[in-house]
Amino acid sequence: MKYSLNYFLLGLFLMGLCGTSCAFQSTDLTPEFSFTEGIEGPAVDRSGMLFAVNFKEQGTIGRVNEKGEAEVYFHLPEGSIGNGIRFDKEQHMYIADYAGHKVYRVKSGSRTPEVWVDGPEMNQPNDLAISDAGIIYLSDPNWEKNSGNLWMVPAAGKLVLLETGMGTTNGIEVSPEGKFLYVNESVQRKVWKYNILPDGTVSDKRLLIQFEDFGLDGMRCDEKGNLLITRYGKGTVVMVSREGKLLKEIKLKGKNPSNLAFGGKDGKTVYVTMADRGCVEVIRLPYKGNYYSKIHKDD
Repeated sequence: MKYSLNYFLLGLFLMGLCGTSCAFQSTDLTPEFSFTEGIEGPAVDRSGMLFAVNFKEQGTIGRVNEKGEAEVYFHLPEGSIGNGIRFDKEQHMYIADYAGHKVYRVKSGSRTPEVWVDGPEMNQPNDLAISDAGIIYLSDPNWEKNSGNLWMVPAAGKLVLLETGMGTTNGIEVSPEGKFLYVNESVQRKVWKYNILPDGTVSDKRLLIQFEDFGLDGMRCDEKGNLLITRYGKGTVVMVSREGKLLKEIKLKGKNPSNLAFGGKDGKTVYVTMADRGCVEVIRLPYKGNYYSKIHKDD
């Protein structure tokens, strides 16, 4: 009863905040087409700076401040194009390189990417998530065949295949308490939930939610464990409970949101990368992001 009441109160809070849509109205952080159509991988570091791939040109990592002022932070090595970005607790940056079949690490305070793992056997590492133990999980789609794999990187240079023969794997996230891994399949429009075992491998795969139309892309959890999913082609972000219940759908200005990240002074600002507009849109949500809550827990 308490759990149901919590979600009933959340519903009232959401309606009280915005009526139909006002509190969730999207605004632009950066100018249109300041990024390429390959804009992806938004991630916010401890200082509040936003990073995303492909600012001005492919193969770059862009840095954006809270005013929307952006710069090229660094270039990836020739032949590499980034997609997902995540920071670990030590503020090292990890970048999935879909063109070069690698994951790079950029040490905190550095602008020099170093190969963390090289996986020529991967289709194209797309998005990544990091557990509290530092284990990286990678989605690996094959867009031509509408299929994909799921990988784990438990340490530098070590690549472990967790599952093959999936649908078009894309968005990926670890739950706040570190017990569950979520992976979506864009073309099949399914979100899967796994248990994470002590060694980092996964088990007990089950369907969390399936959508009837439009694609799925990046995902993030808020501090309550709700999953935020970008709906590519529909131009929305949806909030889904741990049990797979659709709680809220927020309309964006563009149609092709590729990913999202929490940030802002209170952790409730959500930055959404828009592939069709080449920019970052901003929405506000009632709860802090999971990652934000962890890196600022001692503030």
